Amino acid sequence: MSGSKNIVIIGGGIIGLCTAYYAARKGHRVTVIDRNPEQRDGCSFGNAGMIVPSHFIPLAAPGMVALGLKWMWNPESPFYIKPRLDFDLLSWSFKFWKASTRAHVQRSAPLIRDLSFASRAAYEELAALPANDFGLVQKGLLMLCKEQHTLDDEGAMAQQARNLGVPAEVLDAKQTAQLDPTVTMDVAGSIYFPKDCHLSPNRFMAGLKRQCDAMGVKFVWDSEVTGVTRFGSRITSVSTARGSFEADEFVLAGGSWSPVIGRELELRIPMQAGKGYSLTVQKPRQLPALCSIFTEARVAVTPMGDTLRFGGTMEIAGLNEDINPVRVKGIIKSVPKYFPAFSPADFEGIQPWRGLRPCSPDGMPYMGRTAKFSNLVVATGHAMMGLSLGPITGQLMAEVLSGERPSIDLSLLNPDRYA
Repeated sequence: MSGSKNIVIIGGGIIGLCTAYYAARKGHRVTVIDRNPEQRDGCSFGNAGMIVPSHFIPLAAPGMVALGLKWMWNPESPFYIKPRLDFDLLSWSFKFWKASTRAHVQRSAPLIRDLSFASRAAYEELAALPANDFGLVQKGLLMLCKEQHTLDDEGAMAQQARNLGVPAEVLDAKQTAQLDPTVTMDVAGSIYFPKDCHLSPNRFMAGLKRQCDAMGVKFVWDSEVTGVTRFGSRITSVSTARGSFEADEFVLAGGSWSPVIGRELELRIPMQAGKGYSLTVQKPRQLPALCSIFTEARVAVTPMGDTLRFGGTMEIAGLNEDINPVRVKGIIKSVPKYFPAFSPADFEGIQPWRGLRPCSPDGMPYMGRTAKFSNLVVATGHAMMGLSLGPITGQLMAEVLSGERPSIDLSLLNPDRYA
């Protein structure tokens, strides 16, 4: 390490906060700037709260384009692209199509596995800190399959997981019920991933903020970055309505808004915002012990204390945070198909949450230094893996900022790969 640095992080979501935490642990002076007020409800807060080594396949994979085309005509489907004439969307879609190959999956899966297991270990360490209980539950995850043919397909995926060193078990309906008898299920069977975990995102983010405060991290809320000052190949400061901020190093961790700042820096980091929704039932009629995913419906189900959260959908509609009731209806309609004790009436009066996930065309995050600026680190584009990979991203970015060799090879995540 070359000594303590002054670091400005643009973005106060889970990636920004994890980077701030680990950079501060290395002795750096850190300031986090976020466009939202401190009491915010973005992508890091209302998600399914899952830590998923089981999810080692990137979003861009064989068959996803065909599946997306099939689904996009149904506004209640798990995946929907709002039709619009937009060059960035067309360019992103073409890059997604090019990346959706078997070779891409073979290259990417081992890296996602390594990142996931390292992040899981980091969560265990964070959970052990004093007064830092964020509801970490290490009981595994069930991929619930309504149809036998889906179970057969997922069984092949389970074998692929085992080949990568990710434990997975194929269970029939009876074995699934025995594993989690607290909820009535109508399924053909499931795949059980014992290394997956879940937590409460709100509690985790609050605890992480307290840890950062204790180490002297400064926060500047409600301050969108409006300009950047450069000198040669270095950024010298960023401007906001609350003034300018100088630093030795800058980190772009703005989630779905990262490309907006990237354009100011003349960076090409293709991204689309993938809107997701969740509904949290405060007093569920049944409370599962394990988190699960309705495989065909692509709906995640997570017990969080005494509450139960249902989340899902991927809606590509730009930087639009409006709630589409048709998308929410699709989630609600799927629940009784898998959990027959529930009915749509259980969701009456619940205000849906929405968040924008930052999706790169190849389904892989952007992580590392960009060649354009010698003092800019990019950490964004995690899509649905933001919470799962938050801590390891923070660790790796802290290593990069400190002039250390990253403990995991980041070459596949190069932020200049589309430059």
